[in-house]
Amino acid sequence: MATAEQLKSLIRSHFNEEEERFYTIALQLAAHEAKQGHSALAYDIRSIVDMERKKQRPVLLKFPKELQGLVLTEEPQIGRSSFVASKQFIERINQVVLEYRQQEKLKSHGLLHRRKILLIGPPGTGKTMTAKVLAHELRIPLHTIQVDRLVTKFMGETSAKLRQIFDMMQEEHGVYLFDEFDAIGGERSLDNDVGEMRRVLNAFLQFIEQDTSDSMIIAATNNPKLLDQALFRRFDDVLYYKKPDEVQRKQLIENVLGTFKASNFTWNAVLKESEGLSHAEIDHTCLDAIKNAILTDTKKVNEQAVLEAIRNRQNTHKGLNEE
Repeated sequence: MATAEQLKSLIRSHFNEEEERFYTIALQLAAHEAKQGHSALAYDIRSIVDMERKKQRPVLLKFPKELQGLVLTEEPQIGRSSFVASKQFIERINQVVLEYRQQEKLKSHGLLHRRKILLIGPPGTGKTMTAKVLAHELRIPLHTIQVDRLVTKFMGETSAKLRQIFDMMQEEHGVYLFDEFDAIGGERSLDNDVGEMRRVLNAFLQFIEQDTSDSMIIAATNNPKLLDQALFRRFDDVLYYKKPDEVQRKQLIENVLGTFKASNFTWNAVLKESEGLSHAEIDHTCLDAIKNAILTDTKKVNEQAVLEAIRNRQNTHKGLNEE
């Protein structure tokens, strides 16, 4: 436990409105608890201090001007309870969170926690949501790198921008999400590849291998076949995403409809028609049904309203595929 003097100093600094001294003593308490083997408590204290300090300044100001617009920062409020996935998948996410929170304990035994994660799966199945959940659970900001803009807008300078981003990982603790990662992670042997993109990929491989920051690095892709095989061994874990099964679709629909769901709601036709939809498509479908119920003053959503919303979305996709 903290010493009596530390506790008294902490209280005095609070009442004297000595903000920086208060933070300093709090971090000293965290260090003291870590030495006592109380890693979880030390982590929680540091997290609280970090979050309160971040409230005092805009997070984006930390990034160089040339990266603004390429890196989007947010502090997500989506917790693990929002996940609708298999038990095994949720356990994998829980393991990442547990290892990150207990990283000091692992390091004391010469082991490293999972912090470089590759996410693979169809669009709308929860890859971006995973990054948001991890950022929220770990109480650190999410920095999303717009990989497609990074490559197309700064052709010839992409490697330099990547270096700046990896440098920021050392200075600005957070979750760094490389979305649409195949834009730079493409197989180096592909015939349509160009020398510039090979250099960019080689630079990324070098940066991620040499990275020793405390930040979490997440790469997400819809097209794993396009990824260079050398990438896979640079990540501590690879998570695969699928479209929701029947049980998950029912849970998703119930979660989104909430109190709007009619008491006499029946499931057979809805579950059959929703087969093949992604998590995001089901979410949008249910929201469409809720909006219609509000605008028409019907107040509740029955299975027919959801079926109509599903078919409207399917017709939209059919029209796009025929163009």
